[in-house]
Amino acid sequence: MKKKFRSSCLIASALDLIGDKWSLLIVRDMLMHQKKTFKEFANSDERVATNLLSSRLKLLETLDVVSKRKLRGNKKENIYLLTEKGIDLAPLIMELVHWSDKYIRDYNPKMNLYRAQEINKALAIDKAQHAYREFAQQLIV
Repeated sequence: MKKKFRSSCLIASALDLIGDKWSLLIVRDMLMHQKKTFKEFANSDERVATNLLSSRLKLLETLDVVSKRKLRGNKKENIYLLTEKGIDLAPLIMELVHWSDKYIRDYNPKMNLYRAQEINKALAIDKAQHAYREFAQQLIV
C-alpha cells in the first residue's frame, strides 16, 4: 500500500493511517465488544455510515490490522478479526479510555463510568488482549 505521509514524525505517520475516529472505534468494537461482522459494526452507538464503515474496514485490512474471513458454518457472511498488529493497539485504546475518563467527563457527563484511577492499566490490557485472542481462536478453529 502506497501512502503519502505528511512528515517523518512517528505520531503523524501513525495518524495518517489509523488516526481517523472510525478506524479506532472499529478496533475498539472488535477488541472490547468482540464485534466481528459488518452488521455488528454498523449497529454501534456511533452509527457510522455504511460507506465509511466499508472503506475503513478495507483500509484496516490493507494495513493488516484486521483480516477478513468467512464465518464457519456460513460461507456467505464475512467476519473481521484483529491481527496481532490490531491487538497491539490495545494499549493505545486503553490510554485513550484513561485520558478521556480523566479529562473529558466534564464536557460529557453522560460518558460510561470507568474509574480509571482504580484500574491497573497493564492488567486490563493483558486481559483484553487475552480475551480477544481466545474469542478469535474459537471462530477460526
